[in-house]
Amino acid sequence: MFVAVKAQEIPERKSEKPGMMERKKHHGMHGMDMKQLNLTEDQKAKFKTRNEEFRKKMEELKKNDGITVKEWRAKAEALRKEHKAGMDGILTSEQKAKMEKMKVEGKAKRESFEKQHGQQMKTRLGLSDEQSAKMDASRKEIGEKMKAIRDNKSLSEEQKKEQMKELHKKQQENMKSILTEEQLKKMKESRHRGPGGEKKKPEVKETI
Repeated sequence: MFVAVKAQEIPERKSEKPGMMERKKHHGMHGMDMKQLNLTEDQKAKFKTRNEEFRKKMEELKKNDGITVKEWRAKAEALRKEHKAGMDGILTSEQKAKMEKMKVEGKAKRESFEKQHGQQMKTRLGLSDEQSAKMDASRKEIGEKMKAIRDNKSLSEEQKKEQMKELHKKQQENMKSILTEEQLKKMKESRHRGPGGEKKKPEVKETI
């Protein structure tokens, strides 16, 4: 049965915030710094045109109150795929190869950081191998869910914040079930200290 919904009932009807749009000027389709691709002025102009066209189409879709939520999501996803294909078509073979390399390197850096962070935590808190494995699994699970929330275009910013808050609570509960009281205490103390163990000083903002 077809059920029409009002515009305000479909998630993410709000326009993107100015700050978010500004960040997207510097970070491209895959969240990476497009400056490294050495785009020509012609390519930059084409990117700008494509982005404006995509934004207008999304704004028109948001105004369409004669479709179901499921249909709206499907149309939005189709527009995003069309937009990505168009943006990819502007790049040269060399630029595409460089972008893929940047993606691989970025993933490797993240994995290396996570591994190093996990090892430091294991040493600092005196975790057993079992505890360390459970903490890694918990971090991975929470990380994947956070990414899914961030990438879910059908959610409003407020809905994303609420779901992120719930995930944070779940993460806290997971840690309580894995760590001892003493380890939880050490973790709390370490958050208030810098890398060398010194207490973190509150940031002082300069006023002009």
